[in-house]
Amino acid sequence: MNDMFTFEATPWELALEEIPAGGSISAVRFLTLLEGENEESVEDAFADLHERGIRLDIADLPRPAGTGEAALRLRREEQLIGEHKLLESLEDHDPLRLYLEELASIPVCGDVRLLALQSAEGSETARERLLNLSLSRVVELAQEYAGRGVLLLDLIQEGSMGLWQGILCYECGNFENHRDWWIRQALAKAVTMQARTGGLGQKIRQALEDYRAVDERLLGDLGRNPTLEELAEELHMSVEETALVAKMLENVRMMDRVKPAEEPEEEDAPEEQQAVEDTAYFRMRQRIAELMSGLSETDAKLLSLRFGLEGGLPLSPEDTGRKLGLTPEEVVAREAKALAQLRRS
Repeated sequence: MNDMFTFEATPWELALEEIPAGGSISAVRFLTLLEGENEESVEDAFADLHERGIRLDIADLPRPAGTGEAALRLRREEQLIGEHKLLESLEDHDPLRLYLEELASIPVCGDVRLLALQSAEGSETARERLLNLSLSRVVELAQEYAGRGVLLLDLIQEGSMGLWQGILCYECGNFENHRDWWIRQALAKAVTMQARTGGLGQKIRQALEDYRAVDERLLGDLGRNPTLEELAEELHMSVEETALVAKMLENVRMMDRVKPAEEPEEEDAPEEQQAVEDTAYFRMRQRIAELMSGLSETDAKLLSLRFGLEGGLPLSPEDTGRKLGLTPEEVVAREAKALAQLRRS
């Protein structure tokens, strides 16, 4: 009976299958993959992350901006943490202060590693003591995520739930690393879900589409890859915002590679191909390929990496050198020589 039914994998399932255990996925790419999915599918995606041991990286999530009460509180919490004045600066009846004071009053003692072993053997008492011993670690890690769209007290709650999950599934190995992974994963999920609730996935997709369109148009107009400043001016964004979108684009490029290829309709294929070949963008790419065919394989690869000719973002001399086994100085020298050769051509 099972052979009668086939289910096509979703983009996020295909993407996660390509990431090895212990790897990571950016929150921006994850949100983009989940755009349009219902809440049940979103929870399935997070569960799949946990099962595969894939870390959710929120580094490229833009920080929320706003002027409301919640936004002001977020900024204040982040500022107080940075100044190491969180507890002393909160009001006496502030819920966060009350929680931190209560946590400080809980007597904690015991060997974490020994309790972890006893917990793995099924001891409920050990699990409770392990939880109390580790709550201060939740607070410590939660402060790293302050200002990311979720209030600190909510982060602590989510981190505590992640801690408990980590305790329940611990079997062996370094407990501290295991514990921290589960806490961080819960905190990252909270921040990512808040961004999703604010419609960030849709905003990201629109920003990426605008960036791609402007980048392609300027490439045809200028005959070269546009600078961030030129892109920013066309997008009516700051250079910093444009750089962030460029980074997001680099992180989500692989999404298209893991999507199942759609079979083109045979009768329309020649017309679609001709339409592509008629664009200035295609002709420009074709001309660049012709020019670079006269270069050595290393120099052609070097220019492709430096100017993003293979679909990625332009790389620095340092990053290019790492990929080709050259020093940054060698990259700069070879680049200048190769460009001079192209100009003569």
